[in-house]
Amino acid sequence: MREEARRRLSRTGPARSDALKKSPNPIDKHVGSRVRMRRMMIGMSQERLGEALGLTFQQVQKYEKGTNRIGASRLHQIASILGVQVEFFYEGAPQLEGAPGDAGLAEPPTPAYVSDFLSTADGLHLMRAFVRVRDPKVRKRIVELVESLAVEDDDAAAPATGGVVR
Repeated sequence: MREEARRRLSRTGPARSDALKKSPNPIDKHVGSRVRMRRMMIGMSQERLGEALGLTFQQVQKYEKGTNRIGASRLHQIASILGVQVEFFYEGAPQLEGAPGDAGLAEPPTPAYVSDFLSTADGLHLMRAFVRVRDPKVRKRIVELVESLAVEDDDAAAPATGGVVR
């Protein structure tokens, strides 16, 4: 049976085999990125998570990239190891077209850039340090500082218009 499928594939040529390779599903990518974010938040390596799951770190990498889907029982196991509820992995997930549900009652999703930022080392370090700052006035000044630095970067990147902003 496999030999027959192989022959059919070879008859259709490289274009057919390229069509079989598809990009990861957006939900799988999101869940994987949330696994990565949580793993990094608690300071766990891919190797250590893999050991706890009985997998190689390469398999964990594939899960985190969304290349391989995470089954329900495996996701439950990952949630337990990482100390979160399964729902954590779906927070801010992209809505697929035609998905059932009343969007009017749903919470607005977390913007993708927030999840993307928090899954980077810099984002994680900044978030960890920021939440340790207890004084609300100091926190506000930190936010103002970062905003002013961002404006300076925007100004430096803007083309010269003779002082006129359009």
